[in-house]
Amino acid sequence: MTRQFTDGSTAIVRGAIDAGCTFFAGYPITPASPILMMMMAELPKVGGVAMQGEDEIASIGMCIGAALGGAKALTATSGPGISLYSENIGLAIMGEVPLVIVDVQRLGPATGGATTTAQGDVQFVRWGTAGGYPVIVLAPSSIPEAYTLTMKAFDLAERFRCPVFLLTDKELNMTRNTIESDSWRPAAVRERVVATGGAEYRYEPATDVPPMHHYGDQVMRFTGSTHDERAYITKDPAIVGSLNRHLAAKIDDHRDEIESGILDRQEGATTLFISYGITAGAMREAAAAARADGQKVSSLTVHSLWPIPETLLSEAMKGIDRVVVGELNLGLYRREIERIAGDRDVVGVHRIDGELIAPAEFLEAL
Repeated sequence: MTRQFTDGSTAIVRGAIDAGCTFFAGYPITPASPILMMMMAELPKVGGVAMQGEDEIASIGMCIGAALGGAKALTATSGPGISLYSENIGLAIMGEVPLVIVDVQRLGPATGGATTTAQGDVQFVRWGTAGGYPVIVLAPSSIPEAYTLTMKAFDLAERFRCPVFLLTDKELNMTRNTIESDSWRPAAVRERVVATGGAEYRYEPATDVPPMHHYGDQVMRFTGSTHDERAYITKDPAIVGSLNRHLAAKIDDHRDEIESGILDRQEGATTLFISYGITAGAMREAAAAARADGQKVSSLTVHSLWPIPETLLSEAMKGIDRVVVGELNLGLYRREIERIAGDRDVVGVHRIDGELIAPAEFLEAL
């Protein structure tokens, strides 16, 4: 069996190209810059376009324009860049633009620790734009998962016509590891549904996802304001309500298509470890060590952070009295677990000093 010595950034680039990505724009920012550099080197080889924008705002704007013109678009940044992306993320939600956004997390706030790992953007990517409408956020916990979930992000962006976040971190993206060649598992990526005929958008029934009209094929209107099915701005309450319900329902009513994770259940376990991203590796190692010591522990690696995978979490908590949530922040995702956990004891294992959580810290929480 062959092996590869690689990192998460390479896996994301490989996944994007295999998913059919044809356009990339980004601005240098540690620790996301390797994705920019690799996309500029590799995407032209398959006929795509990759470019460095003059700043983050211009970069995501280019991606929105490229997607509306028919491209499958990707951009990558870190927490400070997501701050600058915010307005255009809202535009992509309102305009129903399929777009994949990689957030390689680093320690905040502000410029924080540019070369320091963290998981502090969990709530930020969900609520960082106006309106509060749902987005899809996936979080790989290993290099092979970075490849697979990148492809899945492109598929979900096409399925739901919305921005999809791939939430990773400095440590996963910039640390090289040895990977078995057969661990790369591609995900199916559907082709874009393109409209024919008139330039009309239909929002009813509320769960419909309308096909796209590409600019250049016909005269089109595009606006970030509330609008009717032909993209004319309106304040008619019935039309505005229908539009906004549609933007939420097309994701919230299809959680079963989005939810994903790895549940490693041990019969008779009353303790459940939950984690995501880079911290999930330590969690899995801790669960294995606890079992070797005769303790019964189940573990859940969450891949789909948003919308909250309530069905998956509820299933994992069956028979569980104590939930241990590990993450590199002050407990941002633990709040969501507490909401679903009911009267179960929920314990957080957290670090915000730039160091990784060790398996021993999970074991101490037992």
